[in-house]
Amino acid sequence: MYILIVPASAPLVMLATVLGLSWWEDHILPSPPTEPAEALIAIPSAPAAPPSSQNFPASTPR
Repeated sequence: MYILIVPASAPLVMLATVLGLSWWEDHILPSPPTEPAEALIAIPSAPAAPPSSQNFPASTPR
């Protein structure tokens, strides 16, 4: 009869493990360093590439 407790409690053990790891990640592990908002604005963006000639076929002399 006691052998039935193991399979019945397995989902509860897994749930407790996931919740415990989530709490540990939020409260115990150090958070990654955050970049200031000015650094995100200061990043220059690359200019758009000019349209290629494949999109505009040139007329060929006949």
